[in-house]
Amino acid sequence: MPTDFAKQAAMDSSGFVLLADAVPGIVQEIRYYSTYNFIGDRIDGYEEPCAILTAEAARALRGVSNDANVMGCRLKIFDAYRPAAAVRRFVLWGIEDLDLRMKPFFYPDLPKQELFVRGYIASKSSHSRGSTVDLTLLDMATGKELDMGSPFDLFSEISHPDSRAVTDEQYRNRMLLQGMMVRGGFVPIDCEWWHFTLKDEPYPDTYFDFPVSSAYLKRK
Repeated sequence: MPTDFAKQAAMDSSGFVLLADAVPGIVQEIRYYSTYNFIGDRIDGYEEPCAILTAEAARALRGVSNDANVMGCRLKIFDAYRPAAAVRRFVLWGIEDLDLRMKPFFYPDLPKQELFVRGYIASKSSHSRGSTVDLTLLDMATGKELDMGSPFDLFSEISHPDSRAVTDEQYRNRMLLQGMMVRGGFVPIDCEWWHFTLKDEPYPDTYFDFPVSSAYLKRK
């Protein structure tokens, strides 16, 4: 059982900021607030469609955003801080829920149990530590996402950053995003082109559980 201190720390949002305040011009499409995600329902803990990050990660992402702007792009955020309650919801869905209604869109070639085995969904997520972000690039001229060869949260080998099942242009777009993020101090993972964690994250051992809510942040 967690200690009282651990419980208190997990609900302490004082080191976090609204990403829209920290990174002007950022675009947000918070998928787990919507029903268009791999479960098909709004996810526990997402009370508002807003991205929240640690102040350190937001500061680093502002630098990435400036880099992207110079190249004619904007950052588009799908997810950032994720409450531990949301991760518990994912795990229960994987173990107990027989609902497969979103399978054709997000995991067409895999049984649900394989999503955990292959690392697409974790029982403890780096997102809950507050310095991980899922994102893509928008072309400022067209307002459209750069073509990455697979959509966000498509759990498939084609979503691995180094997959060569995509076109040369799609691969270059992935490497463009990855290069910007790495220069900005973030680290990628090997199974999702959209997922990055701040290398020097401030809370490497703490998994937070306060809600995704601007009102909650204002309480600090």
